[in-house]
Parts: sequence; structure tokens; C-alpha cells
Amino acid sequence: MAGAVRRCTSRRARPRSRGRAQHAGSRSAELACGPAPVAPQSPSPRSLRPTCSFCPRMEGSEELERSLLTQPWASVCFGESTFLAKAAFRDTGYILLISDLSSVWYESADAEAVGQRSKELNKRLMVPVPAFLHRLCNLMCPLLAGQPDTATSFSCHRTASGLSLHMKSELSGLPFYWDFHCCPAPVEMVSHHLVQPLIRMSLVLQYQVQELTSLLLQKDAEIEDYRESGAALSRDRLRTEPFQEKTFQQKFMAESLPLICGVGEGQAFASTLRQLYMAVMQQEAKQALKRQHSEDAEGPAPTAETTGHPHLLPPSQEDETASSSKATTLASSPAQKPRQPVAKAKPKKAKGLFS
Repeated sequence: MAGAVRRCTSRRARPRSRGRAQHAGSRSAELACGPAPVAPQSPSPRSLRPTCSFCPRMEGSEELERSLLTQPWASVCFGESTFLAKAAFRDTGYILLISDLSSVWYESADAEAVGQRSKELNKRLMVPVPAFLHRLCNLMCPLLAGQPDTATSFSCHRTASGLSLHMKSELSGLPFYWDFHCCPAPVEMVSHHLVQPLIRMSLVLQYQVQELTSLLLQKDAEIEDYRESGAALSRDRLRTEPFQEKTFQQKFMAESLPLICGVGEGQAFASTLRQLYMAVMQQEAKQALKRQHSEDAEGPAPTAETTGHPHLLPPSQEDETASSSKATTLASSPAQKPRQPVAKAKPKKAKGLFS
């Protein structure tokens, strides 16, 4: 029994000795070859994800232009100049629109262009292009939201061919640079993002004024009814005169309009107007989507070539199509063309010539 126990313990101890030998061998190989090389540290892509609500989710490139339509214009200052700007960032690129109300510039850059420019401007940063775009979004969104970061500076330079916007910031202790190269925007883009929305906003505000005028007239009628029934104000300072629409418009044009026109150009889209712009453009996007769905549903009827199944016709139409197809085949096939004149004209020609 003692010998059996010794054999079992010796057998059980063998794997441990092998494991120790393998560990010693790997340890000696590590000491001989040296430690594994450590890759240079780079900013984590997770730390570059957007933290603002301006671009809450990065989507495909097909949604980039549609997203830009629903983004509101914001008043921004680059150096001593005031502009209106709007932007949309996605994993596939970005689009930036800038205007000083006399000119409109834009830049549309895809992932390839962003990657190439990032290598030229930030040679010490090694980050994927989507993470780089996230970083750009995190730097631009506070500026467009009216809360610019003090650690980020912007400067612009106008040229005959466009406008250049230079941005300087930091990322993980390293300098971070980016240049927006904007060219003049086409007329169609200016119309979609500025002219058409302003016209719709003016119509919305006009209807709003009409409804408010109607509501004021109803309130005046209600107050007059209270007075006729004997009600009286407890505080005389709350007494108002009946609303006169024409008098109000004349007073507004004479007193309020000069003050509004004297506001700086950069204050064109502020607070409630930005919300109205977004509401108008979102409604327009819904209408465009409905029109697209209706056009897809009312598309051209499938033909025999596309579906592989011929249309069923009434018997009379089938006979007419069959006879017409036979006539066309007889007239078009080269083998059958000479048969009709040869069968009828050859005997006559032979009799006439040799008789």
C-alpha cells in the first residue's frame, strides 16, 4: 500500500514539474528576448465621442444633407467678424455652412478627405477618422450652441475664392488643429437652407399674428360683457383700451421696426426663431418624405420585360395584336419579303416577255 501511494503521488507531481519547466522556459525566453515592445499611446476613441445634444448619434452619409436641413442657424463670432453658421457631423464626414448675409460659403468633406487633412495638420495624433470627426463635433457644437470653449480658438480669412476657418485646440495634452476650406455655396443650397425657410417662417408668423389678433378681439368682447353686467376692476392700473389692429400696426411700424432693423446682422436667428426654423424644416422634411413614399407607391406599372409575365388583354385586343404582330413579322423578315411578289408576278412577267 505504501508503494502504491508513493507511485500515485509521484504521478500526480509530474504535471506540476512539467508546468514549472514550461514556465521557467518561457521566463528564460522572455529574459533573453527582452520585454514586448509597447505601442505609443494615443487618445482613446471612447473619449472622443460626442457629449453634446447637437449631433446625438452618428449615422450614414445619406443622412448627412438631410440632417443639415433641420439644423438651425446660429450666430457665431470668428475673431472680430460675426457670421451665421450651421453644421452637421457624421461618421462619414461633415457639412459646414457659413454666411455673413452678403455671401454664403460651405464645405462638404468625406471621411477620406478628413483623414488626409488630419495627417497633414496633426502628425502626432493617431486616431481613426470617425473618432476625429467626433472630436470636431465636440468642438463645434458648443460654439453653435452659444457656449464656446475657452480652450478653443477660431480665426477666419477671406479670399477671392472662398473663406478659410482655422481652429486650434488641445487633445490629450497635444495641440489639435483643423482648417475648414469653404467655397461659395451654389444658389440651390442657399435657397434650400436660407431663402425658402425664411419665406415659410414669415408665413407662419403672419398666421400667428392673425390668430393672436382674433384672440385679442375675443378678449375685448369678453371684458365688455363683464362691464355691462356690472363687474368692476379692483385695481385701476390693469385697465386697458380695446385693441385696434390698424392703430397697433401703425405704432409698431413707427416705434418697434427701427429698433429691430438696428440689431446687428449676427442676431438674425436668436432663441425662438431658431426653434421656429427647426420646426419649419422638420415639417418640410416630413412632407418631402411623404411625397417620396407616394411617388414610390404610384410608380410606373410593371411591363412584360421587367416582370416576365405579359399583360392579359381582352379577346378582341388579343386578336388585333396577333394580326398586327403577324403583319409586322411578314414585312420585317428578309426571307418572306420576295415570296409575295415572286409568286404572283413571275408567271405574268414570263408570259409577257417570251410570248
